[in-house]
Amino acid sequence: MTVYISKQLRERRLALNMSQKTLSDRSGVSHSTLRNFERTGQISLLSLLKLSVVLEAFDDFKILFAENNEANFSSLDEVLKDTSRKRGRK
Repeated sequence: MTVYISKQLRERRLALNMSQKTLSDRSGVSHSTLRNFERTGQISLLSLLKLSVVLEAFDDFKILFAENNEANFSSLDEVLKDTSRKRGRK
């Protein structure tokens, strides 16, 4: 599955006529991490989200969590700044 995701990301990058270096610079994900991800499918979730924002594919992640999602975020910055309580009783 992770290799499938990495191939999809690579295809998206190429469709946008973007080099690995450009995507790396724009996302803040190191070039070596991006290169390794496209080759092996191994990457952290945070790095994958950063790449998806630059490739305009972040909305695809929203779909994964839509059913039980109490908060609606429009950007990765909002997700990272979210300080709502994550544990405990309601």
